[in-house]
Amino acid sequence: MAAWIWIVIGIIAFVVIIFFWYYNRFAVLVNRIENSLSQIDVQLKRRADLIPNLIETVQGFVKHEKTAIKAVSDARKAMISAKGFEGKVRADGILEAALGKLFAIAEAYPDLKANTNFLELQRELSTTEDRVAYARQSYNDSILSYNTLCTTLPGKFFASLYGRKSKEYLKIAEAERKVVKVDF
Repeated sequence: MAAWIWIVIGIIAFVVIIFFWYYNRFAVLVNRIENSLSQIDVQLKRRADLIPNLIETVQGFVKHEKTAIKAVSDARKAMISAKGFEGKVRADGILEAALGKLFAIAEAYPDLKANTNFLELQRELSTTEDRVAYARQSYNDSILSYNTLCTTLPGKFFASLYGRKSKEYLKIAEAERKVVKVDF
């Protein structure tokens, strides 16, 4: 009889451990997702902080290109004041487009293209773009792990028990999917 009690206690302990393990696994994955979002936000802020220096450098060379400079400045302000992750991603897309136009204008000014300040800022922005891309990839990898746990057995059972649902991947904007046309 005593052996039977130990078997029941062992089974109950095993079941309790499984419940705790799945709860903690969901908590770890949610924390990883939140950290990935925070990393994206940090890199977007870093890029926004570089832009005033870039604008100042460009303004010294291209005094009559005020619309492009204003577009970058306005896009930066919109990104900084954007609320929620979706709003920041949308504002970031607008900022990327404005920066692209600014760099295209810079191509017409050899003195600006050769300016060490401009080159350094351009390199910093390029490095930041790489960091943003990596942070986005990390976010989607975290979502993949979380969603896999939510949709496979026995994780699906525990996901419904703990009220966890699959999350959306970070998607690129439709404008970014288009093939870039290069003219020479």
